[in-house]
Amino acid sequence: MAKVDPLSATEEVFWRSLMRIVLSLPRRLDSDLVRTVGITANEYTTLMCLSEATGHELRMADLANAAALSASRMTRLVDELQARGLVTKRASAQDGRGNVARLTPAGLAKLKKAWPAHLASVRERVFDQVDPSTVADAAQALSEIAARLGSSR
Repeated sequence: MAKVDPLSATEEVFWRSLMRIVLSLPRRLDSDLVRTVGITANEYTTLMCLSEATGHELRMADLANAAALSASRMTRLVDELQARGLVTKRASAQDGRGNVARLTPAGLAKLKKAWPAHLASVRERVFDQVDPSTVADAAQALSEIAARLGSSR
């Protein structure tokens, strides 16, 4: 293995801060959504992905990928959402093997109700904590990291 330079003091602060955010922010956003509108962050993300999809539906594998969840976790989550009338699930008309999840009108209504709570949580926990002048640089840096991670699957 090639010699790797240690992190600089600034890189170390960045890395440790990023890891704290990665570990704690999802739990906080989840807690905020559950408390205010009764859905988890994974449920919110799933409903959002479906709302943005053509026809408000996606194959389960594509939905799992879009929501960054395992196929088995997405199956359980969609089954739970279906039991609450927020989505439907049916066999794919294209190949009959896969399943397709579709957002129901009740699911869209739930998403619309949750959106202001989600937005308030994100603002309070992230954007209200940083100087607005730093957001563009941070967005660019994080976008570059995300793009490289997404392309190296």
